[in-house]
Amino acid sequence: MILLGACAGWALLTAAAHDGRPEGVLLAVLAVAAGHAVGRVSGALLPVAAPCTGALAALALAAARPDLSAGGLWYATPLGQTGGTAALLALATGAACCAAWAAPAPALRIGLWALAAGTVPTGAVLGSAAGCAASAAVLLCALAAGSPVRRGVSLLGLAAAAALVAGTAWALAADALPGGLAGVLEARLTPHRVELWQDALRMADRNRGLGVGPDRFGELSPAVSQTAPADGKPHSAPLQVAAEQGLVGVALIAAAFCWVLHALWRTPRSTPVALTAGAALTTLAALATVSNALSFTSVTAGAGLLAGWATARPWAREGEPRL
Repeated sequence: MILLGACAGWALLTAAAHDGRPEGVLLAVLAVAAGHAVGRVSGALLPVAAPCTGALAALALAAARPDLSAGGLWYATPLGQTGGTAALLALATGAACCAAWAAPAPALRIGLWALAAGTVPTGAVLGSAAGCAASAAVLLCALAAGSPVRRGVSLLGLAAAAALVAGTAWALAADALPGGLAGVLEARLTPHRVELWQDALRMADRNRGLGVGPDRFGELSPAVSQTAPADGKPHSAPLQVAAEQGLVGVALIAAAFCWVLHALWRTPRSTPVALTAGAALTTLAALATVSNALSFTSVTAGAGLLAGWATARPWAREGEPRL
């Protein structure tokens, strides 16, 4: 809560310094905090039913909301709006796998694994290749979590993976990657997205302390004005925070992610549950690095819910499991 409060307070400070609009950041912080609280309570009472219900809700939301579908605005290709869809599918897979690992009955466990596996083709049906890949990655990590592994080492590996994705995006924006690799990544992510990242990095370089102010990237980015309609975002959470809230803002969101992994390391839940949730949240972090996935309140609230379910201490009496 101290970290989330610091994130909200820093957003207000940078907004006051540059006449920014911190409402989006405050809403995201509130969604994460509320989701985490609900996840802790519902996960303690219903460690299987709560994440199962959440998985079904995320699937329904990804399929039903037109603003999360692949047929949205121009920036839907390849990850724009579909970044939200992919994030919901990854969270749904993680929630279903956590429920499967916690299920006491073999038949129920098989059904939950089937639900988790069903999210992979759902991404293809919705036209989200990123969602299909993200769900498959979470499912594979969840299955691997059942083998004898050290929880701390595995979580460190997840942290390293998230850092690698963020570092690669930052290096691409800074034109610090080898030409061949940079060309492949730019072709996949589109040149316009890379231009947005470069604008964000230039703003961050010129305003390392307080940034340019929350929600002001669209006003100051030349790349945003070149194409319409536009949502005024660089489609990369770390670069957006760096541009709008400076290096302190980046340190705060990095610390929040590390705290989640630390909480999963300390959770009383089983190691497969902890690692599955960690894999889903790491996948979400990777998606947020190359898309605007965190712009959707349903995604930020879902991340808080999953973290809450995976760190809750079940209240079931011994020998009397709750579903």
